[in-house]
Amino acid sequence: VQLQASGGGSVQAGGSLRLSCAASGRTLNNYAVGWFRQAPGKEREFVIAISKYGVTTYYVGSVKGRFTISRDNIKNTAYLQMNSLKPEDTAVYYCAARVGSASMGRNYDYWGQGTQVTVSS
Repeated sequence: VQLQASGGGSVQAGGSLRLSCAASGRTLNNYAVGWFRQAPGKEREFVIAISKYGVTTYYVGSVKGRFTISRDNIKNTAYLQMNSLKPEDTAVYYCAARVGSASMGRNYDYWGQGTQVTVSS
């Protein structure tokens, strides 16, 4: 499956963005989907993930109450809604897909190319 992340941009602190992860080649409902981010000089870190059928989600504590992951298996797309953005959310955001259950690790099988999110104070 090929993944295309989009929707990044520059916003002020407190603003919102919605990232999209469009899949092609295979139907997305065969995969759990995760979002990761990588800030300059830092390792790529897990942000949030959703199971194949959207029943279960996992997220890192720093985004609790602010970020929401969802998926539309008919549109073959997953989404990351980011609200109340903070400067520390600035990073390149990557979507990823894996066969099996959602994971908070980097053990995903397929990765998108990343989209830049910049939050200014």
